[in-house]
Amino acid sequence: MQMNQELAGDALVRLRRAQGQLGGVVAMIEAGEDCTKVLTQLAAVSKALDRAGFKLVASGLQHCQAAQQRGEEPPMDIADLERLFLALS
Repeated sequence: MQMNQELAGDALVRLRRAQGQLGGVVAMIEAGEDCTKVLTQLAAVSKALDRAGFKLVASGLQHCQAAQQRGEEPPMDIADLERLFLALS
């Protein structure tokens, strides 16, 4: 399945936010910030990445379901999407 802005949607917004957060974590480490604060922010980045991945899988499922309802061949097998979902968890 080809990735595009329509399919990525909210996940792309989440990834851009995580990118900014990660830059902040790098800056915190470079500035010698407290370990607890750095790890808290790193955990937030990790969670944002996970949520973006789950959002992409959910969008893929919706896209495939819509294709099936139109009587078209889905661009990706549901079992493949399930494997991708499980790879994220």
